[in-house]
Amino acid sequence: MKIHGYADEGLDIEEIVPAELAEITLIATPEELRRIAQFLENCASRIETCGKSWEHEHLSDKDRYFTGAPHFVVFNPECDQ
Repeated sequence: MKIHGYADEGLDIEEIVPAELAEITLIATPEELRRIAQFLENCASRIETCGKSWEHEHLSDKDRYFTGAPHFVVFNPECDQ
């Protein structure tokens, strides 16, 4: 597993270069953690059933509760970047 991210520095999307991170910290309520856990379980199932044809998914696209939250993306390691 690898974790990538970037600071919110107000850059345009074309200017953003994600960096590999050593650590992440989630500051979340129990409800939010359960919603994220369900999202992760669904991503795992999609990777297993779709293989390389499933590339990535955004939490906020699957759960509107997270609209406006920092982007949380799961990427399939079997896909070429």
